[in-house]
Amino acid sequence: MQRQQGMPLDERYVPYLQMAGLYHLARLNDRWFRLDEPLVSTFVERWRPETHTFQIPFGECTIMLQDVAYQLGLAVDGRYVSGCLTDFHMYIEGGRPAWVWFEELLGVISPPSQVQKFAVNCTWFQETFGECPEGANEETVRRFARAYIMMLLGTQLFADKSSNRIHIKWLPYVARLEEMGSYSWGSAALAWLYRCMYRVANRHVVKLAGPLQLLQSWIFWRFPRFRPAGYDTCSWPLASRWSSYIPSYSEKGPRVQSTRLKIDMLQPSSPEVLQVVHPEALEPRHMAVWRSVTSLIYFAVVEWHQVDRVLPQFGSVQPLSRPTLNTDFLMSKDGRGDDRWFPSALQHWHILWETRADHVFRFDVVADPGPSHTYLDWWSQHGKRFLSLEFYLGDPRGVPIPVEAS
Repeated sequence: MQRQQGMPLDERYVPYLQMAGLYHLARLNDRWFRLDEPLVSTFVERWRPETHTFQIPFGECTIMLQDVAYQLGLAVDGRYVSGCLTDFHMYIEGGRPAWVWFEELLGVISPPSQVQKFAVNCTWFQETFGECPEGANEETVRRFARAYIMMLLGTQLFADKSSNRIHIKWLPYVARLEEMGSYSWGSAALAWLYRCMYRVANRHVVKLAGPLQLLQSWIFWRFPRFRPAGYDTCSWPLASRWSSYIPSYSEKGPRVQSTRLKIDMLQPSSPEVLQVVHPEALEPRHMAVWRSVTSLIYFAVVEWHQVDRVLPQFGSVQPLSRPTLNTDFLMSKDGRGDDRWFPSALQHWHILWETRADHVFRFDVVADPGPSHTYLDWWSQHGKRFLSLEFYLGDPRGVPIPVEAS
């Protein structure tokens, strides 16, 4: 997975990153993160776009806001990350025409050859802002910090499949670094991961984008059987535990074939987590959002946070799930085409996020969480234990080898 090559974390950026609520993510960016492709592909095969959950033999599980907070160290409570991709001067107070604002905030203007509509070539960005000059004044450091944050968001949290462009939609955010920490970067990142998983579930799509370090780290934490050996020291954010992991595809054994899986609840009271967890992550306002059944917003991307479908992850018993919410209309929105002010165009969903405190799901935490008997009976009739048809699960050795095959 790509990191910010050519743009090291300068200590002079740290105050601005802390102000923006992205410092923990920036620390993750200093290290490589190798993707275990067979393992991630196995989970992608189990993804259901209708429910935003992985369907496995004992029920459903998925990545939630709690996981985002723990794995990436991002705040989950705050304002939605939305707005308009273009025409900043029309919609944002104090805005400018896009490229005028770009030059004003970053001190340079990108050559036309390095621009693709409203995105800048990643290589030019790195070469221009790769290293802040020694002895730079405060305004210059601030400009380089803005560029670093734009690269951080564009490559770590919200990367697309091209991985070679930095979109200028971040200009209104880096223009007000003091206000960036008031946004829910965690919910925006989860919305983007859900949308990327939705797209890759299409059999014609072969690449997966989004914050993949979140996905892989979540698998390692929630499914202890899949954890690589020798990575026993917890650190913050939790995803940094596996930063030096290099997957070996030559390993033998039923590493990803087992159907008897047990999910680890990863409760906040876990001693190994409490030793390293940042106190801000456990603030009541953030923990309340973990349990909220609400919308997740990232510009035109709107997804659904379905706590009620995965209660064992929070230490409770899973009853029968509610019917799934039909979000086909939202799935067709990708921000391309006619540009609109999304808080107005998708107003209902933005209001849902703003009233998230009214939709906190109530449940009892029990000593032995898991699915109820009623749920298991229902799941045995509606869930898919195996991905392949039963016909293909038979022993092929009893079938004669055709002459043309030999």
